[in-house]
Amino acid sequence: MSGPGLATQPRKGSQVRSITAYAVDGPYPPGYAPQFSTIRFDMVRSVVVRVDTEDGVTGWGECVGARSNLTMATLINSTLAKLVVGRDASDVVGIWAHLYRSYLHSSGADAAGVIAMSGIDMALWDIRAKLAGWPLYKLLGGASKALPSYAGGLCMSHKPPPELADEARGLAAQGYRAIKLRGGDRPEHDLARFIAVREALGEAFTLMADINTGYSLADLHWAAPRMEPLNLLWLEEPFPPYEREAYRQAARFVRQPLAIGENHFLRYDFQDLLSEGIFSYAQPDVSKCGGVTEIMRIAAMASARKIPLCPHSATTGLNHATSIHVLCAVDNPGWFESDAAPVNPLHHELCSEPYALDAQGCVTPLEAPGIGVTINEDYLAAHSRTPGL
Repeated sequence: MSGPGLATQPRKGSQVRSITAYAVDGPYPPGYAPQFSTIRFDMVRSVVVRVDTEDGVTGWGECVGARSNLTMATLINSTLAKLVVGRDASDVVGIWAHLYRSYLHSSGADAAGVIAMSGIDMALWDIRAKLAGWPLYKLLGGASKALPSYAGGLCMSHKPPPELADEARGLAAQGYRAIKLRGGDRPEHDLARFIAVREALGEAFTLMADINTGYSLADLHWAAPRMEPLNLLWLEEPFPPYEREAYRQAARFVRQPLAIGENHFLRYDFQDLLSEGIFSYAQPDVSKCGGVTEIMRIAAMASARKIPLCPHSATTGLNHATSIHVLCAVDNPGWFESDAAPVNPLHHELCSEPYALDAQGCVTPLEAPGIGVTINEDYLAAHSRTPGL
């Protein structure tokens, strides 16, 4: 059966012709260098993945580069691309399984491999939705809806409390009804900042706190009870992801809900976390956890335990738009993390706008076929390298 709006069999020529990964650097203007926990950023980095088919359809994806975007791009260009070229681009799940068996299964599920797979998978879903003529959320079985959004990304950095309170007031004036605070400094400094923002915005305003893996168990024992009066929606990532015993203990004494997931990979990581009842909000990143294919599986696993999906957002509009599509296609959508950073060239210059914040502080998915964003290829060429080719 075919007809307007109905997906048909893949067109002849939809085989993958080429894959190119770009290590992209978006330098900040002089004097701007936000700091979170122990990290000070001088630019934003990512990896943009381009997949072309034999009949000229192009898909775009993003995988997180952090401080190693050259490494990620090299892995894709030199190794993973060869496992995908020549295969049917619309067989996204089949390609995911092939990469898993051919690379991760035989060589170990390393973080770099999963992150690299994520960008390829996203680009393939972009192609598949374009071939169908549908926005991605519709291809995934979803419907357009308004999603609550909080101000996240590289904003609310470690500043003196009065400056942070002013920044929070500015975000509220932009229409945000929820803001994520940034911790991971000395707990007493975090507490002073959090109190300043709560006092500035009032008790009705929704606040979350991301500790950025910066605490020890002793830190959290000190901080958690003192943060309880702030009525935080969640405490996010107090510890590094592999300190499982610390998370188990925290789940027993922390009264605020815990949120984790941005630094966990594949559904197998989440299976263990879910079975132990450690967290209340699932935060996989579609550009890190294994792509669209895998985040849909993780969402279903979380849904079985009545845990909402609140994806962590990465650097570019590709990730942001895709996260919104995914949230519209699951039955346990939570919050969308907007990029509220005052400066992010990989959001505003690399691609078209991935979303708009409405008067209620919500976002909706793009309606163009595929992910829906347009890449500024001139900017990409001027600010990227293609290692491993």
